[in-house]
Amino acid sequence: MTSKVAAKWRPTLGMIVFAVLVMVLALPLVSLFFFRLYENELVRQTEAELIAQSAALAAIFGQEVEKMPDANLLFGATAPPVQSGYDDFSRFLQPSLDLASDNVLGPRPDAAPALRPPAVSLMTIGQRLQGIVQQTQSITLAGFRLLDPQGVVIAGRDEVGLSLSHIEEVKAALQGRYKAVLRTRISNEPPPPLYSLSRGTSIRVFTAMPVIVRDHVAGVIYASRTPNNIIKHIYDQQRKLILAGLSVLGATLIIGLIFSRAITRPIHALVARTVEVGHGRREALQPLAHHGTREIALLSQSFIDMARRLHDRSDYIATFAAHVTHELKTPLTSIQGAAELLRDDVVATSGSMTPPERLRFLDNIVADTSHLTLMLRRLRELARAENPPVGGQTTLSTVVTEILSKFPSLNIQADGSIDRRVAMSAENLSIVFSHLADNSIRHKAGTLRISAFVSNQIVVISVHDNGEGISKANQTRIFEAFFTTRRESGGTGMGLGIVQAMLQAHHGSIRLLPAGKGAAFEIRLPEA
Repeated sequence: MTSKVAAKWRPTLGMIVFAVLVMVLALPLVSLFFFRLYENELVRQTEAELIAQSAALAAIFGQEVEKMPDANLLFGATAPPVQSGYDDFSRFLQPSLDLASDNVLGPRPDAAPALRPPAVSLMTIGQRLQGIVQQTQSITLAGFRLLDPQGVVIAGRDEVGLSLSHIEEVKAALQGRYKAVLRTRISNEPPPPLYSLSRGTSIRVFTAMPVIVRDHVAGVIYASRTPNNIIKHIYDQQRKLILAGLSVLGATLIIGLIFSRAITRPIHALVARTVEVGHGRREALQPLAHHGTREIALLSQSFIDMARRLHDRSDYIATFAAHVTHELKTPLTSIQGAAELLRDDVVATSGSMTPPERLRFLDNIVADTSHLTLMLRRLRELARAENPPVGGQTTLSTVVTEILSKFPSLNIQADGSIDRRVAMSAENLSIVFSHLADNSIRHKAGTLRISAFVSNQIVVISVHDNGEGISKANQTRIFEAFFTTRRESGGTGMGLGIVQAMLQAHHGSIRLLPAGKGAAFEIRLPEA
């Protein structure tokens, strides 16, 4: 029963290659989503910079307040106690905004009229710090407002004299707590189309830092700035971005061509070649024009080797069947003819066949049946030799002793490394030397000389007899099945074929050696 591949959907190699190419092409686009993480870092970086700048302005603001003779009158709310042993308020400020989790508030509310004007002393401080605020703002591009303890602007580019106390982050700072928020950015110009990919381009960071003097709120540093954004950099580098995209597209096409030439095309060619071989076209047993990769070349060569062996095996079976039918037909015809003559003589009213004639026909029948029996035994031995139970090991001396007992009329001489173990069982090695000894006797040999030596873990055995030898015309055919020059004396022509098949099954070999007299063979077997 032949097994078949289960009929279920499987992706083709082309589909897999296409999917890989699409993934490679999509990687630059997918990476845009990771900009959110980078944008969050930019937001925190902006907050950290505003903290550092506000801390510097707060220190200057605080020093100016302490210089005033009426400083105690300028204080606002009491600052909450510090939660550690440090006295420096700024050391506890760390960036806290998170673009992914923090709500983005609406635009900053407009300033409202102040309920009461700020103290003259604070206005004087504001005027003195106005220059510092403007210089800082022109360099850092951040907006700064200095507020008094009531939330009224005393220094800044705009809104001086107006109140910001109603804004959420300013309320927290007036109570002595630092506060940072994200608010929607107001711009006089619409952002470029590419900015729609970014959330960070539409927000602005606002920080409110209280100015603490003698554990009281003496004012607030209110700062804001739009975070730096990678999308702006990409937009500024549009040409380079397009060039990079074209480069990725070109690289993807090159990868696709390489995949197609190195993998897809050779595999399709190999599949087509298998179909041709399956239809019996021997001309298809040729290497592919392009193998692509080393693995496909090895696969193609293995397939061709296997197909050739199958074709050779098929030819061998066809030739073997023709030889067997021919070899069996001759004795069967002889048996049938002799039996018919004997039957006709019995049926006749007066038998005309003499007893010696009857005996001769019966002898022919017995001889032909013996030849058939021998041939069937040789066929079984040949089948066993081609698929023998491999394994085991023995020594040549053990087999020589057995051969001596089987062929007492043959003078067998053995020398050399006959005690070295070979990778073949004693039973199989005995079959090999039994056929060689039988061939020697059939060719009128009286002596069989066996010698062995070891070379590179291979046991080399030479077998030489003093018989009639093998003619030059027959030397190339001696290992062919059913080839024999002694058919009339009962030869089947399968002895050397059995020997060769048995040795090849054990990774060994046999070849004919030139000899002055008789026949000489060289056998090679792996050492055990």
